[in-house]
Amino acid sequence: MTFRADDTAPGSEQNASLAARLDEVLARLDAAAERAGRDGREITLLLATKMRTPAEIAAAIELLRSRDRRVAVGENRAQEIAKHADPLLADNGVPRHFIGRLQTNKARDVVAFAELIHSVDREDIADALERRAELAGVRRDVLVQVNTSGEESKGGFAPTAEAVAPIVARLCASSSLRPVGLMTIGANTSDDEAVRASLHGLRTLRDEVREQLGASELTHLSMGMSGDLEIAVEEGATIVRVGSAIFGARPA
Repeated sequence: MTFRADDTAPGSEQNASLAARLDEVLARLDAAAERAGRDGREITLLLATKMRTPAEIAAAIELLRSRDRRVAVGENRAQEIAKHADPLLADNGVPRHFIGRLQTNKARDVVAFAELIHSVDREDIADALERRAELAGVRRDVLVQVNTSGEESKGGFAPTAEAVAPIVARLCASSSLRPVGLMTIGANTSDDEAVRASLHGLRTLRDEVREQLGASELTHLSMGMSGDLEIAVEEGATIVRVGSAIFGARPA
């Protein structure tokens, strides 16, 4: 089934609404990129597809491709991975990411699904992913999650080089995992300056660890969601995660 990016014919109201929301997000992203002297087309828009149907996901992918944008899909629950085997999504060439907090007993499923795993937030997860990737005979890219806001509700390593450099070095030595950057979730507050500080801190930390270890492959900054994507882009995000701002409210 193919979705036309300009499909506004009767009966296509849902797709037209999707296109309008997506274009609004892209306008926000591009304006922030311009302020930072960046090209918005170099930033990956990661579709957070929790509770979304294959048809919704496929339509959003087609729209982004028609706009010449970098797109990936991301699941944050292992039990939703199976829907990506649907004919609408299978073998579509779109990178698949895992973006949720990971339990060790789900490592096999996540390794089979995701090309990039965002949530290496503790040592035992690195161990589990490494074992499963070795057994599967694959190499997976990973991001180290950092708790830059210090909020107890969030996972991740402490936002210091002393805490992050050892796990990055351990991953660099792995034959089945490859660290390609850092990830954080911005401070949960309406104070833009506090949000900016939490995101700016990730960029500073990435640069410090990369220089300390000589880890040139540590390039990505996964940060920013629907509410704070402009700040994230201004602070150097290479991957921003957007769900409801594109797809609309989740089903009850």
